[in-house]
Amino acid sequence: MAKEGEEGRKKIATITRYVTVILGLIQGTAYFFYLRNSGYQGTPIAMYTEGWQQVFAGVIIILTFTAGTALMMWLGEQINQKGIGNGISILLFAGIVARMPHTVGQLWTFLQAAMEDPTSYGKYYAFVPLFVVLFLAVIWVIVFMNDSERRIPVQYAKRVVGRKMYGGQSSHIPIKVAMSGVMPIIFASSILSIPSTIQMFTNPGPGIWKSILDALSSTGWLYSVLYFLLIIMFAYFYLTIQYNPIEMANNLRQSNGTIPGVRPGKPTSDFIAKILSKITLIGALFLAVIALLPIVFGALTGMHNMSLGGTSIIILVGVALDTVKQMESQMMMRHYKGFLD
Repeated sequence: MAKEGEEGRKKIATITRYVTVILGLIQGTAYFFYLRNSGYQGTPIAMYTEGWQQVFAGVIIILTFTAGTALMMWLGEQINQKGIGNGISILLFAGIVARMPHTVGQLWTFLQAAMEDPTSYGKYYAFVPLFVVLFLAVIWVIVFMNDSERRIPVQYAKRVVGRKMYGGQSSHIPIKVAMSGVMPIIFASSILSIPSTIQMFTNPGPGIWKSILDALSSTGWLYSVLYFLLIIMFAYFYLTIQYNPIEMANNLRQSNGTIPGVRPGKPTSDFIAKILSKITLIGALFLAVIALLPIVFGALTGMHNMSLGGTSIIILVGVALDTVKQMESQMMMRHYKGFLD
């Protein structure tokens, strides 16, 4: 559909809207039953009514959740059309930034505990500054990896058309190290959240099933191992969707381009596939380390459930860099200097 031009993009946008509403309806239904079964006291209407009143109240709450999903989708589209793009990403960015005061409050709570009882909680005098240093270091690493790329050199053959000679120049194919962005982390965390969701609904008693669910909780060892493996697996899955080495090799051959030292055809596609595999592994390991760092830090220091995790920081930095680039390109089109000059 994407190759059909404007009509294809409209079809994709329409399908995306319908799927978003359906997913919002499913998630809203699940969240309603979770609130109802967990005895949540903050819901003002008839979580605890009976009969048709209960059904009517449940339908209203579920439709309200779904309407919120549709509203966020609409806001994202409006930012794309009338703003600088990255609509949904900017909404995510705003939500993450809004949590930062809460993170500062959590750090202050740990410092207060250390001041009140230095014997038991004196370790937080070292762990709180360490958290800040790691936070800044992770931002630097993400910025560095976000701009890192592997350039495959390409040499174009000379050809004569009439009296003019075309080609002969050297170029390259840029392949970003973090090509998949945050998608592998989102896919992995979504799949691993299923057991904890089941646990919230069923609340199982002591036994093997309870032990498995505890190991699959966000602080369990099995969760960390599966998280690491799933991130790497989904990074390669994303690679197969985004890049087709055979198609890239065919495009090079059609444009009279060759990779120096590599024959056209299958050797070129094999060479590109080998490089893509190596780059994807580096990018996947980078994502896995960033995603697991908060979990490992919390396990070693006892500072669990911090609001800013590795995924949030990747989204935060990535959206900020993309937005600055978009603003710079808009300003350069209007003959201004750089955004930061």
